[in-house]
Amino acid sequence: MIKKVGILLGVLVLAIVAVSMVSAENSANDDNTLIVGFDAEFPPYGYKADNGSYTGFDLDLAQEVCKRNNWTFKAQPIDWDAKDSELSSGTIDCIWNGFSITDERKDKYTWSKPYIDNKQVIVVKSDSGINKLADLKAKHVETQKDSSALSALQGDNKTIADTFTDLVQIADYNTAFNDLQSGACDAVAMDYNTAKFQVKEHGADQYKILDEQITSEEYGIGFKLGNDALKDKVQTTLDEMQKDGTTAKLAEKYADYGVPESLISE
Repeated sequence: MIKKVGILLGVLVLAIVAVSMVSAENSANDDNTLIVGFDAEFPPYGYKADNGSYTGFDLDLAQEVCKRNNWTFKAQPIDWDAKDSELSSGTIDCIWNGFSITDERKDKYTWSKPYIDNKQVIVVKSDSGINKLADLKAKHVETQKDSSALSALQGDNKTIADTFTDLVQIADYNTAFNDLQSGACDAVAMDYNTAKFQVKEHGADQYKILDEQITSEEYGIGFKLGNDALKDKVQTTLDEMQKDGTTAKLAEKYADYGVPESLISE
């Protein structure tokens, strides 16, 4: 009997601990906390700095929004191809990280107003001999899983991708640039400002961005479909930041990567 009681007590303790852990996890996801889902390898919008902290233009914007609303800010790195399940499960409150408002995504989320003009481009080695999109015929091209570049090359711009030998989906653009450097691929399709960042980091003399773009688009913040209440609070604060010059000031930190000139003004 004593043994059975001990087992039951052990099970009860484990159950209490499990409930406590769930409560602790969910306690951060309340009305006073904004959990921002982002790709930690998508500079200059969201990435890990040399000191190990998360930084980037979008995270700076989100932090300021939280400060003005007396919210706790939480930057939550996610696998980009798992962003929908993260949002629908409530693990994150929004997707805020160079998130393109594409035709395929328009009806899947509740969107903020666009705040960045962007385009999809091709990055190659400077000495590759590739100077225009037509030169990508029979080449090996890489892009990130579930990215806007992939969406464009599988959708309206499929005729471009049809000329490639293959279009390989990779987890992140650091991997793509390593493949580009090693010769495992001939080109990388990606967002313009992220391309500028990566080219600068890996060597502007070694890589170049083709002048011809794949497509143009706009960035927005994606909330769970129907979550207009949170979207409206964030949008009102962003509008105030735009008007008082805070947004432009935050963008100055990323001037070398083209963020300021691509801001959408009121």
